[in-house]
Amino acid sequence: MNLLLLLIFVVIILILASLSIKIVNQYERGVVFRLGKVIGVKEPGLRLIIPIVDRMVKVSLRIVTMPIPSQKIITQDNVSIDVAAVAYFKVVDPLKAVIAIEDYYGAVNQISQTTVRNVIGQFALDEVLSETAKINEKIKEIIDSHSEPWGINVTTVEIKDIKLPEGMQRAMAKQAEAEREKRAKIITAEGEYLSAAKLGEAADVIAKHPIALQLRNLQVLSEIATEKNSTIIFPAQFMSSINDIKKFIEKEMESLKGLR
Repeated sequence: MNLLLLLIFVVIILILASLSIKIVNQYERGVVFRLGKVIGVKEPGLRLIIPIVDRMVKVSLRIVTMPIPSQKIITQDNVSIDVAAVAYFKVVDPLKAVIAIEDYYGAVNQISQTTVRNVIGQFALDEVLSETAKINEKIKEIIDSHSEPWGINVTTVEIKDIKLPEGMQRAMAKQAEAEREKRAKIITAEGEYLSAAKLGEAADVIAKHPIALQLRNLQVLSEIATEKNSTIIFPAQFMSSINDIKKFIEKEMESLKGLR
């Protein structure tokens, strides 16, 4: 009988010891309640509490990745789009996260969905597509202002998917194609303008030096002759021009000799 009582006593001691020993991981904090009242926050490590009297609630301080489900939103210019996003947040005050709100994850999720709808609805479609960073920052600030009293810090909010109606996609594709054609025509026109300007300058030079035109003709003939598959006919006027060039070169040579 005494042995049985001893065994029961040992079992009770072991149960009480197991209930009193708590291990708090490095990424956690333990909020301790004593008879329903908060008495403190336990740091990581091996911690002891009073069984039955004390209760510990562990809170993770790691960053939580929370997907924001796709929301059907009407933009400022009355275009219906589906927007999905993702939010990153973490607990910075475990005491507030436990006593200020019942389910901080669900609360942040719901306020995030509402904020995404409200903020994106204030922008036109072109702004939603081109100013994503600005919209992300605005959404983050609003969510963070709501979650701060709960001991939650929202670090980042990113829009990850925007779905447009098929009709709008086709219209935007046509607009982009027209814009590219417009730029192509402008570039072509600029090239023609520059080419005409250079040709005008070349014409002025040739007008001052008629021999330059004949030299250019000879250069073109030389380029044609490299192919060896063409028959070149020299008109009499062209031959006389060649003779003029020859006389001009000879005259210049004589002038150089006279200078020497």
